[in-house]
Amino acid sequence: MTDSNPEAQAVSAAVARLYNTYPFPPEPLLDEPPPGYNWRWNWQAAYSFCTGQAPSTNAVRILDAGCGTGVGTEYLVHLNAQASVVGIDLSSGAIAVAKERCQRSGADRASFINLSLYDVDQLPGDFDLINCVGVLHHLPDPIRGIQALSQKLAPGGIMHIFVYAAHGRWEIQLMQQAIALLQGSQRGDYRDGVAVGRQIFASLPADNRLVKREQERWSLENQRDECFADMYVHPQEVDYTIDTLFDLINASGLEFIGFSNPQVWQLERLLGQSPELMERAQTLSDRQRYRLIELLDPSTITHYEFFLGQPPLPKADWSSNAALLAAIPARHPCIEGWPSLTMFNADYQIVQIQDADLQFLQACDANSNKRTVADLLAEVDLDVAGVRSLLDQHLIMLTPGAK
Repeated sequence: MTDSNPEAQAVSAAVARLYNTYPFPPEPLLDEPPPGYNWRWNWQAAYSFCTGQAPSTNAVRILDAGCGTGVGTEYLVHLNAQASVVGIDLSSGAIAVAKERCQRSGADRASFINLSLYDVDQLPGDFDLINCVGVLHHLPDPIRGIQALSQKLAPGGIMHIFVYAAHGRWEIQLMQQAIALLQGSQRGDYRDGVAVGRQIFASLPADNRLVKREQERWSLENQRDECFADMYVHPQEVDYTIDTLFDLINASGLEFIGFSNPQVWQLERLLGQSPELMERAQTLSDRQRYRLIELLDPSTITHYEFFLGQPPLPKADWSSNAALLAAIPARHPCIEGWPSLTMFNADYQIVQIQDADLQFLQACDANSNKRTVADLLAEVDLDVAGVRSLLDQHLIMLTPGAK
């Protein structure tokens, strides 16, 4: 039910006013599908990342929790042809933009409801995929929000979450407080807040730390007032550290599957030049390693993006050659530039493959008879190691074969 706490109600109302004033995200409305992809919004890709195997069905229910102006919702529809997609948001103004966006681009399978995350139990049924990006940290009670969402996640379902990280947003926090001080009694007038913030940046010395951080990281997107307001004059924001993040995750009752940008969370990129330090780090738990990374590289860790799962969730093990050879392969759905020997993978990194790799991927595309890896290898000049390389690069997905 909606929050009965007057203070929390006031915060929620203030958040709704912000997004009614500055509907967010402010991406332009298109009369065609949006460009590219975010693999985290593709059910097949996300499920494969979380479980190591392709899903058994693509006819799933997806919830975009805190959909804003429908940028993510639009992708969720276009990237998941068999899914039903529902978007909810506290801002009626943002919902109006979301409806127009999806109608114009042909994502008309989406339905939208002006609804608080706290009231998600009013929606019928459960969801196989819940997308909650940039929302929980703006709630008066994020734990209550994530617990409400976890109750709507179907058994075997996955949830993708994005929340802010405290250390990488230190300069943003200072600017937020400076704007609030100068606004005084006008705080809550978001247009005035944007004007004050822009005046501050224009007045500070060029070598000021806040100015330099804004220019090197945020200024391009913050040319739009909607982005500037969302970053600097938001009435409610909770920024996390690894410790408080896992307090939030543990409160959800869901399984932590992993960060969806795992390359950022590899300690080797920071301490790999020191075998002694890497050896010391072997004694740390995963959570301690994550904490060490955010302490050593705060400017990179501006947010956390991660998957949670509702048990029971299968976990494929392809370490056995027998299991790999018996699996049914499919080309990964998020590849740009296909077919080619040089492509962008799911993370938009350039990958180069060999002729034999290309032949195997083309065979995967033509695999309507659900032939196994072993069947396809009999037709192309590729070995098991080559298949493992394609799997590691997220260029293929596998379905377990018959036992």
